[in-house]
This record gives sequence, C-alpha cells and structure tokens, in this order.
Amino acid sequence: MQLHTTTWGTGDRLALLVHGIMADHRTWRRVGPALAARGYRVLAVDLRGHGASGRADRYTLQDHADDLVETLPAGAEVAMGHSLGGLALSRAVRQLAPERAVYADPAWHLPDGEDGYRPDLFAQAKTLTREQIRAAGPRWDEVDVGIELETLRVWEEGTAYGLTGLVGTDLLPAEPVVPSLVVLADPSLLVPAERAELLAARGFEVRTVPGAGHTIHRDDFDGFMAALDGWV
Repeated sequence: MQLHTTTWGTGDRLALLVHGIMADHRTWRRVGPALAARGYRVLAVDLRGHGASGRADRYTLQDHADDLVETLPAGAEVAMGHSLGGLALSRAVRQLAPERAVYADPAWHLPDGEDGYRPDLFAQAKTLTREQIRAAGPRWDEVDVGIELETLRVWEEGTAYGLTGLVGTDLLPAEPVVPSLVVLADPSLLVPAERAELLAARGFEVRTVPGAGHTIHRDDFDGFMAALDGWV
C-alpha cells in the first residue's frame, strides 16, 4: 500500500519517521521541524489504518514493513521508528538501507498471559476523553493531548488485532543491519533491561531517557533530542 506522507524541510539530507500504533505523522510535530532545522528533508508516513492512509483487510507486521518499502525511498541518511513503527522499520531496514537507524522504545516485546498484550484494550482507547489522555500523559503539551484525540478518532482499531500473532514471540533483531541506536523509556515495558543488554551485546547502541514514558518524544522532547546526539 502506498502510504500518506508529510514532509518538513528541504535539506539535502533525508530523514524518515515512522510513528507507533494509534498515532500518525502528527506525533512527530516537534521532531520533524527540529530535524529540518538541522538540514534534513524529513519524510513521515501514516501507517495503514492510521491518519490519512488507506484502510485494509489485513494489518500484519509484514504488511506494515512492505508498505514502508513501497512508499519510502531507499538510502536515507537516517530512519527512525517509534513503538510499532520501530518494529516495522526493523523488518524493512535491510531494503530501505538507511545509513543509520534509530528505534524509539520499539515494540520488540509483546508479552502474553493475563497482563500481556490486549488488543481489545487498545480498541477501547477510541473512547478516551481529553481528561483521560491528559492523566495518562501528564508531561505532554496540551497540543499533543489534542492531537492524540484527533488521531484516535481516525485510527482503525483493527491494526491492534493484526499483531496478536506476535504475542509471546521473540521480536528482537538478530543484528543491527545498519548502525543502530535504541532509545528507551524509563522503564521500558517493550524492551526490559535484560533485553536491552542483549541488544547491546548484538551491536546496538542503547540509550535511556531518564523518567520518560513510552512516547519519549512527547514526554521529554529535549531529553529525546539529546539522546540522538551523534546520530542525527
């Protein structure tokens, strides 16, 4: 599927941004312009079932990865993915062949069991109120609270059910493929400490933004950008 894209900047260097589940390109509203100010042309997608991109009968991980390859140019200077976007990017990175990859709290662990991954709970997020979103993200700017309301309204909850086959499986990449940075929340529920150590042993650089929640770039934008030092 050809995905909807949004561009910031006109620089000679290219950066790719891939959002997480329930979001769309608007989650990068501060990151995109910040990279553009550093001389990048920034290209951000809306994944299938999100934002202005099309809806589909399937929302498997392979579908998301294939969409990235179909939509985005190969050979960018840096490609960055958050959560589901990080997982999809890790499956598409060999074909996209960026010079560097950044994975922001990537969804490389979907736990099973009673307290594990529950797509029905994700689907219920469609009904969240502004007050509930604000309570869940107390460090978010009010603009981001409003954007979250808007993105949830247009999000197709079937995307959450498309990941159920991954629950309990090992989603950690075996190798970086390209030089890769992993930026983690504190704590990260998707990449716990023992998995972060394994990633470091496999050749990934791993950094943590102290006190940041899962959507690091909204919780602590300055901390997130600082964690990218030397990579963007």
